[in-house]
Amino acid sequence: MYAVTQQDVPVLIEGDGVEVRVQEIGGGMSISFIRLPEGADLGPALKGQPDDRCPCPHWGYLLRGRVQMRTAAGEQTYTAGQGFYWGPGHVPVALEDSEYVDFSPTEEFTPVLDHIRGQGS
Repeated sequence: MYAVTQQDVPVLIEGDGVEVRVQEIGGGMSISFIRLPEGADLGPALKGQPDDRCPCPHWGYLLRGRVQMRTAAGEQTYTAGQGFYWGPGHVPVALEDSEYVDFSPTEEFTPVLDHIRGQGS
């Protein structure tokens, strides 16, 4: 068993109001605590990934705000208080200041995070 608090999880991505904290928690999974300011569009950071979208699945809970997911099948909006599953092939856009926690397969998520961090260099 494993428990972690947001403050104990290291910040991997930070800037322009975006904060992404990620830590491996075992079982091949990582936990992420993510803050996105209104208007944040992760599309540009995902350029170069398959179909320019996040190829990793995520399971989680939206703590506050509204987040739109753009996919090949269309767009869907998620609101505070909803649990979610975001399958591979999505691009998050914050419609309001938003915070969520999600769980992702470490092996699939790590390359995505490395790619996004490389976009800032």
